[in-house]
Amino acid sequence: MADDEFNRLFTDFKFTAYRLEALQRYDVTYEQDEFSRFLAGEARGEFPGIAEWIGGTVAKAVAAGKSLSRVHVVELPMSDYVRFECAWAYEHTVEAGEDVRILPVRRGEWPAELPHHDYWLFDSTQLVAMYYEEDGSFSSAEIIDDPHQVVEANHWRDAARASAVPYHEFARTHRDQLRVPA
Repeated sequence: MADDEFNRLFTDFKFTAYRLEALQRYDVTYEQDEFSRFLAGEARGEFPGIAEWIGGTVAKAVAAGKSLSRVHVVELPMSDYVRFECAWAYEHTVEAGEDVRILPVRRGEWPAELPHHDYWLFDSTQLVAMYYEEDGSFSSAEIIDDPHQVVEANHWRDAARASAVPYHEFARTHRDQLRVPA
């Protein structure tokens, strides 16, 4: 799937865009400097990649009455990357209107009803599988047309959302690990 085709999904959906995140580390080029600053204990400061997501996608969708949501299955104890993602990304995307939920599990355990891979589901009808390398770098995305798999992804979404907690609730419980403002 080409980048422009993938990006168009975020403007063309009519009602809902949902993401299941399964990795404990994503190696995203636009986050590398910020992740290094986070690990060094520096203040957040500018974060162009997240600012673009908030201004270019979340804000526009919310203003149009659309819903963006995600569930991240988070293994505890949290990886450094998940701590970074929570404190420097989710903390701000939630404020912009994205419904972020966390499904905490013990390291090495996984919810039996959920896949161990990422996907996007647009308007409950368009499934996009997200493929990553072992190091967390993005490999490719693929539109899945099989109706059975689309229905299964809807089931996974509903199961994940039912088991997950809203981001702010998770952050309150793990504030000391996330270094987010009180």
